[in-house]
Amino acid sequence: MERARLLSAIEARRSRREYRGKYIDNHQLNKLRQLIDEYTTNGGVRMEMAADSGVAFNGLTKSYGMLSGVNNFVGMIAKKDDWLASEKLGYYGQLLMLEAVSMGLGTCWVSLTLKRENLPFTLAPGEEVLSTITFGNVDEHDSLKERFVRGMLNIRNKTLEELFISDVEPPKWFINGVRAAQKAPSAMKKQPVCFRLKNGVVTACVPDIGDFMNAHDLGIFKLHFQIGAGGGRWEWGNHGVYTPKEDINN
Repeated sequence: MERARLLSAIEARRSRREYRGKYIDNHQLNKLRQLIDEYTTNGGVRMEMAADSGVAFNGLTKSYGMLSGVNNFVGMIAKKDDWLASEKLGYYGQLLMLEAVSMGLGTCWVSLTLKRENLPFTLAPGEEVLSTITFGNVDEHDSLKERFVRGMLNIRNKTLEELFISDVEPPKWFINGVRAAQKAPSAMKKQPVCFRLKNGVVTACVPDIGDFMNAHDLGIFKLHFQIGAGGGRWEWGNHGVYTPKEDINN
């Protein structure tokens, strides 16, 4: 991971719901396809891109999912009730999103309001599309509709102190990790993830790992923490342990 570039993407990222222009530069599309192949191979997840196909988003008018001009998206696919796959898809999906943002594309997670019956993916028995990431060209400034939707979702973000528990004064790299996680997207902006530093060990957890959206958010928050903390490696799962980069190299 290129930390500086991804940190910039974390700062720049915001949900974009109004896209313009059907076609995306082929270089950008090919790069995203390469990343999907890489994450599928290395992460053991299933992600599929649908380019120039927005039928699944037609008529989507609920306030939370108000979208227009969607022609490109990536499906996060897993077996039903596979919370570990949901966590991994949150992690790698968010990494893909940050890469897209660093290319200058607009992005948005869509799940709860998705019309799954119109998705162009062939699913194996027991599989479902947990969520999608829409992406595409956007105007530099938010539209009136985007500002309206963001205003409707103007839920107070948790403070830094509300996102972690520590039995000591946390080191700077830990605080940097939590600060990056504070900027992570989450379902309905609930920010359910808590980071713990106890006896020198860092873990991350959600209150109900059986809720696939909580598992999804756990993966997203772990990624942001990892980037902010300067590298390192997470164990998968609820209460998974984080190993800082310096410990990995020693």
